Amino acid sequence: MSRPLQGLALASVLLICLLVSAPARLVGLVLPSGQVAMDGFSGTVWNGSASRALVRTAAGYLHLGSVQWQLSPWSLLLLSPRLSVDSHWGRQKLTAELVIRGQQDLDLAEVDARFDADIVRHFAPVLLGGTFSLQLDTLQLREGRPVRGAGKLVWQDGRWLSPQGPLLLGSYALDFEQLTDQPLVAQVITLAGPVEASGTVQLQDQSYAVDIMLGSEQALDPQLERALSLIARPTQGRHHIKLEGEI
Repeated sequence: MSRPLQGLALASVLLICLLVSAPARLVGLVLPSGQVAMDGFSGTVWNGSASRALVRTAAGYLHLGSVQWQLSPWSLLLLSPRLSVDSHWGRQKLTAELVIRGQQDLDLAEVDARFDADIVRHFAPVLLGGTFSLQLDTLQLREGRPVRGAGKLVWQDGRWLSPQGPLLLGSYALDFEQLTDQPLVAQVITLAGPVEASGTVQLQDQSYAVDIMLGSEQALDPQLERALSLIARPTQGRHHIKLEGEI
């Protein structure tokens, strides 16, 4: 082999070694500034971890805890990085397969998540208790909005944390599906509890529609009655929540 070819071969080997051993902290250089914060890196870019990760929301930072990831090198050739992600923080957990197709374009699959219901306060001015469990077969986001997917969200031991103390509501499931060019449609099902809920939730682009009936065989707590009167209309001894708007 000629000397120039030997030099080229050696440079290629060195480049491959550098890429394979690229430290995990380099991930911090490509994260959206001010949106995602990670520290305590270990491992490599391809198979690494961070001891702490936070995602910024309108109500402040949401803690994800420790995060581990695996990045497929071949996916970079298609300009669509594919990652396996696993995060833990207390009882909160998340495992998912991600394909990043753009700044606001994301494919999720095999998602299994569990988190405390008080996470809702990051998105709405309400305090809830209990545990949410999320299983996603698939979900495609384009420009930050869902365009296709299917999965289930379960609210276990749901409670409303009223100023006078927690009030038990029940356990509920939200089965949802979205076909291409169709709205996301979710069915609300009561699993157990004193407050029964049934109905649908729809989301298309930035428009949402909620149509849910709430009722109970026993008289509702006066605090809950007053709270529901602000958003629901009494209908034959039940409460009808019908909302439409933009998000």
